[in-house]
Amino acid sequence: MFLGVDGGGTKTAFSLIDHSGQVLARAKAPSSYYFSDGIDLVGRVLRQGVDEICAAAGVTPAQFDYAFFALPGYGEAAGDLPALDAAPRAVLGHDRYACDNDMVCGWAGSLGAVDGINVISGTGSMTYGERLGRGVRVGGWGELFGDEGSAYWIAIRGLNAFSRMSDGRQPEGPLAGLLRRHLEPVSDLDVIDIVYNQWKGDRGRIAALSRVVAEAATLGDDCAAAILADAGRELATVVDVTRRRLEFAPDETVPVSYSGGTFTADAVLASFTAALHGSHTGYELRRPLYEPVIGAALYAAKLAGTPLDHTALDALRSVPHTADEEK
Repeated sequence: MFLGVDGGGTKTAFSLIDHSGQVLARAKAPSSYYFSDGIDLVGRVLRQGVDEICAAAGVTPAQFDYAFFALPGYGEAAGDLPALDAAPRAVLGHDRYACDNDMVCGWAGSLGAVDGINVISGTGSMTYGERLGRGVRVGGWGELFGDEGSAYWIAIRGLNAFSRMSDGRQPEGPLAGLLRRHLEPVSDLDVIDIVYNQWKGDRGRIAALSRVVAEAATLGDDCAAAILADAGRELATVVDVTRRRLEFAPDETVPVSYSGGTFTADAVLASFTAALHGSHTGYELRRPLYEPVIGAALYAAKLAGTPLDHTALDALRSVPHTADEEK
């Protein structure tokens, strides 16, 4: 049995699979993004998810052959790596596991762990690609000065548009009414209190407002539509930079896929696709094969030296994706 864990800024997903490609159990726990709440958060979240997985499958952690923990923020603060690497040991009671950034399971799931590039756009955004055994990451600099094209990035621009519409600095579109209905401020200025005071600037709650921006775009809001189009172009840019850094040859086909809830907005995916093909003729855009959490479990099997065979991989492809892929 192989445990995959896909951490994110909104939720942490757990999946237990066996060597035949059967999903034995799933679980979901809160965000494991620890920069805001302290590194001890990681252990608590992992404990909750593993306990739920074991209860659902009727097993113990000792029965896991291997586990892979994809953790948001992993590798972005060198001093935290020893604590992050040690956290699963206290939960599993053994050392048959590995940790890395959540970008790895996005790539492993979307492309089936073959050479190519995956772009993640959930609460945050980044790319991860591999070619000939070498991996490259681009983006993922956080919400304050990075994560272009992410749900948080979209939401912040939506809130900025709302403030301009409220002031009269730009014409009011459907976005303003939708945000008022969603946030229920007493007056427009109360949005400041909601986001800064009540929500305490919570990344996940702010990022979730990207869905309101997407809804406004479908209702004809030009500003919301422009935000989504810009997001798609930003995500295509980080893919193109990743291709160059991986040194794909000019005539080499580059498989590209995507993961994260932002891509459920058709306008983002359409803009991303157009910008991608406009930047290089060798891209082969592929629909994601598996969810990132399944990718984490597949990577666990690979790290254990017992990768799943084609029959098992085909069986996993028949497993429907969960409705909530927002990270």
